[in-house]
Amino acid sequence: MAQNATIHKVELTVSDMDRHYYETHKLTVAKHPSETDERLMLRILAFALNAHEQLEMTRGLSTEDEPDIWQKSLSGELDVWITLGLPSEKLIRQSCGKSAKVVIYAYGGRTAEMWWDKIKTTTTRFDNLQVTSFSEKDTKELAKLATRAMTLQVNIQDGEVMVSTGDSIVYVTPVEWKSAG
Repeated sequence: MAQNATIHKVELTVSDMDRHYYETHKLTVAKHPSETDERLMLRILAFALNAHEQLEMTRGLSTEDEPDIWQKSLSGELDVWITLGLPSEKLIRQSCGKSAKVVIYAYGGRTAEMWWDKIKTTTTRFDNLQVTSFSEKDTKELAKLATRAMTLQVNIQDGEVMVSTGDSIVYVTPVEWKSAG
């Protein structure tokens, strides 16, 4: 029998001083049976880093033709396509053709670095592509905050990120490997 997704209720308060965005989002996040707490928390962090009133979590791992998070315009066009992990060159090319902006959040330590070394020269032609990496240490610490019901505060200032819940605080430093032109 197939396992069902685990539902996580998240109250996410975002204070992004870099973008002047201050809002609270109530999210229902389905964690796929094969998804780790690390990836789940990175999805929530990716949402916070790109927070917008029209940003939405998608079905994620259960569908190949959708990103983890997207933002659509009022007329239905894809404005932002956000993917976590180490997507193939083909998927990057396809998503850059479908969306005005594509953001990849790479993680996994040395594996992510090897992936980037392999594909970075072929991504230079995509002006709408941003690639950001998170250290293995940061994502492992973030995973420790995962619970079924979360109240998270994410503060972003000068590119530095602080994620807090209750008495726990995790500092995350995103490293931009490629910026969108």
